[in-house]
Amino acid sequence: MPNPKRRHSKRRTSTRRAHDALKVPQLAECPNCHEKIRAHRACPHCGKYKGREVIEVIET
Repeated sequence: MPNPKRRHSKRRTSTRRAHDALKVPQLAECPNCHEKIRAHRACPHCGKYKGREVIEVIET
């Protein structure tokens, strides 16, 4: 296996790592219960997706 001949500079290393930061997930509003949810997923609060119930939610 080849090994690097010289070490990378701090600038080159940090430039490569510039895109490694975690991003905050984008949230959308549920049209049924108006809670914030991840886009294109069933609402965990009311259990609806695209106007129909897809999961059964147990009320506590």
